[in-house]
Amino acid sequence: MRKMLFLMVAIAAVISTPVQAKLRVFACEPEWASLLNELAGDAITVDIATNALQDVHVVEARPSLIAKMRRADLLVCTGAQLEIGWLPQLLRQAGNTKVSAGAGHFMAASQVTTLEKPASIDRSAGDVHPDGNPHVQLDPYRVLAIAKALGARLAELDAANATTYQQRLGDFETRWQAAIKAWEAKAAPLKGKSVIVYHSSWVYLLQWLGMHEIGSLEPKPGVPPTSSHLSSLIDVTKSGGAIAIISAAYQDRRPGEWLSERTSVPAVVLPFTVGGDDQAKDLFGLYDSTIDKLLGALK
Repeated sequence: MRKMLFLMVAIAAVISTPVQAKLRVFACEPEWASLLNELAGDAITVDIATNALQDVHVVEARPSLIAKMRRADLLVCTGAQLEIGWLPQLLRQAGNTKVSAGAGHFMAASQVTTLEKPASIDRSAGDVHPDGNPHVQLDPYRVLAIAKALGARLAELDAANATTYQQRLGDFETRWQAAIKAWEAKAAPLKGKSVIVYHSSWVYLLQWLGMHEIGSLEPKPGVPPTSSHLSSLIDVTKSGGAIAIISAAYQDRRPGEWLSERTSVPAVVLPFTVGGDDQAKDLFGLYDSTIDKLLGALK
């Protein structure tokens, strides 16, 4: 009887003890959702706004996204005005003050130094980002700096799991540093090589690998390729010794293929973010696939 009474009291205590809800995070892009998984695992719940086959510049503020934003405890996006066309509207409609500013508002590009920050803004130059080029996910050193800042932010918002975040960050850093060394050794043949790009998305990747952009399929950033501009790139591609014409998984492949047919330089589709191809299942796979495909162009 006493054992039964003790058991009933124990069960009642468990039932009456409130279960702490998981931190809920709204990630704008797949690369940050993948990083969150590395740093937190199942300690948090993550909603992702976009996928690798979407142009993140152009996203509809759908009711489903508004609902996800409304219940978020933390917002993790690229920033540097990459999401300027839809994120402010989404925040306004969600009305969630926890993530509109302060500790619940995390912009990855704000944690690092951006490249190509213009001295002045001239909209006639195309889609220019005042805070610099936002595509920081393609530099592994910047990703590590962002990971450290994001790990600290998670611990600040969810002190109960701070030890978990710290341990997972340490594990990620160890694996990531080892991967960087392996990637750099493997990508050594790419150093000094030139490419044609679709959009100004690759500056961090090219700088890291010591490669050069010698032309863009877009006549201006954000302006779709035209036949006259593509024709002007034929000589540039040949004389510049380009090894590839690169585009992201979400971009139209036809302009690159048109130029490839006339120059015999391969058109290569890179994943650009997590989920961009079968190999890019996480951040490690993103870099593995990117380097493998660039090396493939050399052959």
